[in-house]
Amino acid sequence: MSDLLIELFSEEIPARMQARARVDLQKLVTDGLVEAGLTYASAGAFSTPRRLTLAVEGLSAESRAVREERKGPNVSAPPAAVEGFLRSTGLTLDRLEKRADKKGEVYFAVIEKPGRKAPEIIAEVLEATIRTFPWPKSMRWGNGSLRWVRPLHSILCLMSDEGGAEVVPLTVDGIVSGNTTRGHRFLSPGAFSVTSFEDYAAKLKRAHVILDSAEREAAIWAEAQTLAFAAGMELVEDKGLLTEVAGLVEWPVPLMGRIADDFLGLPAEVLQTSMKEHQKFFSVRNPKTGRIEGFVTVANTVTADHGETILKGNQKVLAARLSDAKFFWENDLRVAKAGMGEWEEGLKAVTFHNKLGSQADRIARIAALAREIAPMVGADADVAERAAKLAKLDLRSAMVGEFPELQGLMGMYYAREAGEVDAVANAARDHYSPLGPSDAVPTDPVSVAVALADKIDTLTGFWAIDEKPTGSKDPFALRRAALGVLRLVLGNGVRGGLANILGAQIQRNLWDKFRSGALDSTFDPDSPIDMNATRASFESESGAIAMDLLAFFHDRLKVFLKDQGIRHDVIDACLAMPGNDDLTLLVKRATALQATLQTEDGANLVQGYKRASNILTQAEQKDGVEYSFGADPKFAETDEERALFAALDAAEQTISPAMKAEDFAQAMQAMATLRAPIDAFFTATQINSDNQIVRRNRLNLLHRIRTICLSVADLTKLDG
Repeated sequence: MSDLLIELFSEEIPARMQARARVDLQKLVTDGLVEAGLTYASAGAFSTPRRLTLAVEGLSAESRAVREERKGPNVSAPPAAVEGFLRSTGLTLDRLEKRADKKGEVYFAVIEKPGRKAPEIIAEVLEATIRTFPWPKSMRWGNGSLRWVRPLHSILCLMSDEGGAEVVPLTVDGIVSGNTTRGHRFLSPGAFSVTSFEDYAAKLKRAHVILDSAEREAAIWAEAQTLAFAAGMELVEDKGLLTEVAGLVEWPVPLMGRIADDFLGLPAEVLQTSMKEHQKFFSVRNPKTGRIEGFVTVANTVTADHGETILKGNQKVLAARLSDAKFFWENDLRVAKAGMGEWEEGLKAVTFHNKLGSQADRIARIAALAREIAPMVGADADVAERAAKLAKLDLRSAMVGEFPELQGLMGMYYAREAGEVDAVANAARDHYSPLGPSDAVPTDPVSVAVALADKIDTLTGFWAIDEKPTGSKDPFALRRAALGVLRLVLGNGVRGGLANILGAQIQRNLWDKFRSGALDSTFDPDSPIDMNATRASFESESGAIAMDLLAFFHDRLKVFLKDQGIRHDVIDACLAMPGNDDLTLLVKRATALQATLQTEDGANLVQGYKRASNILTQAEQKDGVEYSFGADPKFAETDEERALFAALDAAEQTISPAMKAEDFAQAMQAMATLRAPIDAFFTATQINSDNQIVRRNRLNLLHRIRTICLSVADLTKLDG
C-alpha cells in the first residue's frame, strides 16, 4: 500500500471558492481512482490561498485484472446488430465466441483487461481532473489551452511507501509534475522538496504556511480574542467572515486597532457592515458601552514593527470608508427627521415590476393588506397600516444604497428619528423576517401583520402575472416567501381563513397589473365605467388564482411538516376537510391525527373504518341505494352489535362538542375508543344477514361509523 500526495499550486484562489474546490478535488480524484480499479483507505483535501492539496492513504499499487463476459445477439441476427455489439465491446468478429443458448447459437464476448500500475492510473485521473475541474469561473493565460481559476504554476504528485517516494510522471500544458512546492509568498518564497504528506505539512509550517483551513480559523479566532480581551473588549462573532479571512491568508497575524471617536456615533450595524464588506475586519465591542469601538484585521505576514505600519494603513482606509458612512447617515437623518416624505415621493419612480407598478404602488397594497390582517394578529389596524407605509422607505436612503443588506434595520433607526412609536420602527426592522429556516420569527403583532402583508403581496403579485416557480427555478424566491408566511402564521398561532385574504390581495395586484399595462392607452383609472367593466372579471379571476396559490401553500406546508415528522398522508387527510385555509387549525388537526395513529387503538381503528367503508360501498353499488337513513338499536341481535350502538352514541357526545371547540386531540381520542367495539362487532356479526331488515340496519350502522370517523379527518387519504 502507498500514500498519494497531490498539490496544485497557483496564484491566489478566491476564498469563496476554496471549500467547494476541496470537495471537488477529493471527489473527482478518488472516484476516478476507484473506477479505474484502485482502492484506498482514506483521503483528505486541504486548501490555502495558493494551493489545493489532496492526501490519499492506503492506495493499492495496481488495479486488478478483470475478465468480463457479455452476451451478444444471435448468430443469425442482422449484420447491423452484430456490428453494434462489436463497437460496444471493442472486439473484432473473429474474437467472439459462439455458444449454444435456448434460442440457438449466440455470440459471446470475453473481455480481459490486465491490471495497471497505480502511477499510470493516477496520471490519467489527475490530468482529467485538472482539465475538467468545475470552477465557477476560470481563466486562460499565455498561449496555453488550460483553464484554471488563476494561473497554475506547478503540480506536485508523489507516491510514497516504506521504500521511499517517487514522482508520478505527468505533464499538463507544459507543466511537469514534481516533488517540490513553495512556502509563504513573502516569508519563505523558496522552493523545497518533500517526501510524504507528513513531511510536506511540516515543511510548509516551517515555511510559514498553515495547510489546514480549520487550523487557520482556530488560530485567527484565538489570537483575535486574546487581543480584544487584553484591551478590555470583546470580539463580535462572525463565522462566515472567519471562514473567508482564513481563505485569504496562509500565515495569519491578527492585529487590533481602534475606531476614531468621530465615527463611534454611527449605528453598530453600520460599523460592522462597513468593516466586514470593505475590509474584512472583525468588529470589537466595548462591553461597558455596548458600542463597536475597535476592529481586528488579519495580516498575511510578520513585520519588523509588529504590524504597526499595516495598522496605520488600514486605519487610514477605514477612516475614509467610515467618513462616507457618516455622510450617508447624517444626510439620511435629515430626511428622516423631516418625515421621510422625500423618500416616499422617490419610490413612485422606482419600478417594482413592469406588470405590478412601482414600489409606491406595492407599499399601498401592503398597507391595505396589513390593515386587514391586523385584527387577526391582535394589532392595532391604524398602527399596522402606518408601519407598512414606512417600512420600505429606507430603500431610498443613501445608507441602504451603499449597504443593501441593512435594509429594514436602517428603516428602524430612521423611523425612530422621525418620532414614530417603537411598534412602527420595529416593524420596519422585522418585516423581511423570517428570511430563512434558521431566522427568528417576529412576534410583535404589528411586525407580524406587516411581515405577512409583505410576503403575501409578493406571492399574490407574481401569481397574478403568472410568474410562478417552475422546477428548480424560483427567481423571485417565492418558495421562501411562502415558507415565511407559514412560519409567521404557525409561530404566532394566527387564526383565520387565508383564501379570502389571498383573493382580495390578488384583486389589488390585478388592478395594478391593469394600470401598468394601460399607461399608453385611453384607459382612465378614475372612470367608474372602466372600473365596473373590469371588476367582475377580476373577481372571478382572483378566486381561481387564489385557489391555485392556496394549493402552493399546502405543498409548502407538506414539506415543512414532513421535516417535523408528520406523515404526508396525515396532512392529506386533514387537507380534505373544510377550513383547510386556516393553517393553524390545519396543523393542529394533523398533529392530533398523527398522535392518534401512533397509538395501537388509533392504527387499528383505521383498519376497522376501512373495512366498514369497503363493505358499505360494495353494498351500495350492488343495491343501487345509499344506506344513510339511520340505524335503529331495536334491530340489533347480538351483544356486540348493541355495544357498538352504545359506543357510537358515547363517541358522538364527545366528538361533536370537541370539534366545535377545535379540541382535535379529545375528538380523536374519543374516535379511537371505537376500535374495540368495532373489532368485536365484525368478529361476532355477519353484515349480510338473510334477514333484509337486519342487513339494512347493519349497513346503516356502518354508514354511521363512516360518518363519525370522517367528521374528524378524511381517513380515506391515509396509506395502507
